[in-house]
Amino acid sequence: MKIVVLGAGAVGLTVAAKLSRVADVHAVTRARHADAVRERGFLMTGIWGAGTYRFGCSEDLPDGWRDADYYIVTAKSTDTEAICRQFADAIRGHETVSLQNGIGNEEIIARFTDRVIAGMIITEFEWRGDASVHVSVEASPMKLGRFPSGTGDAVDALAALMREAGIRAEATAGIRTDVWSKTLYNCALNPLGALMNVPYGALTDPHAWTVVAAIVGEAYGVAKAEGVALPWETAEAYLEYLRTAQLPATAAHHSSMLQDIAGGRRTEIDFMNGAVATLAEKHGIEAPYNTCIAELIRFRERL
Repeated sequence: MKIVVLGAGAVGLTVAAKLSRVADVHAVTRARHADAVRERGFLMTGIWGAGTYRFGCSEDLPDGWRDADYYIVTAKSTDTEAICRQFADAIRGHETVSLQNGIGNEEIIARFTDRVIAGMIITEFEWRGDASVHVSVEASPMKLGRFPSGTGDAVDALAALMREAGIRAEATAGIRTDVWSKTLYNCALNPLGALMNVPYGALTDPHAWTVVAAIVGEAYGVAKAEGVALPWETAEAYLEYLRTAQLPATAAHHSSMLQDIAGGRRTEIDFMNGAVATLAEKHGIEAPYNTCIAELIRFRERL
């Protein structure tokens, strides 16, 4: 089995490392990480195990890797289209997996190949240096499904390979539900935590929670209009799950969007609250809270 990970950051390199024990793997990543992997290997610590992993790694895709069984895109959502254009000749006609944040990545990939698999992963990957990652939290198994729905042999085989590599993974026929479920969490906490520069646990303050609840309520209306069946019957039911189950596990966590802003990088807001606002407009639905917070994040990006 040949697997290529495109746009490999902390998530991509760690997944590549685990898969390298059971498949032939090559990761396309930044020069400093590729150099470190070549020199001393990829270093992993945390709940996925500790060890040094060696696998192919470079800034570009060697010719010998343009016939892989799977291409896994793990780049930030803002780079999805650029990645697909750069490697269009490789992914065309091949199974291509989105293991990314937000809504809209699969639709972009589908313009370049008709074999799209969507993935959802809720795991914390923390950089500890070049090509060195600590895995600190795993909230659920990885979910994989044919986009927009269904499974099939290619999905089942990839989920089985992930499990063989030591990654909890499940094939699902309803992957849009899983992608939207993760997006709800990100929309509720990520931008507000970034704007206020507070850990997620602080967002249980009644004033902040009012904003969180409004964001979630709007997103629920958009999901319904999109025909997405969420696991919780109502927005209120999800908010209770967020408050009692999801938030306690990540109460001390700071928003990745805050880290992007501090580092002068574009955020993924257009694939989170911005995507909710865009879809709301398409369906003639009001989404003022998602629209407002997306505009505030875009303003912060420009400072």
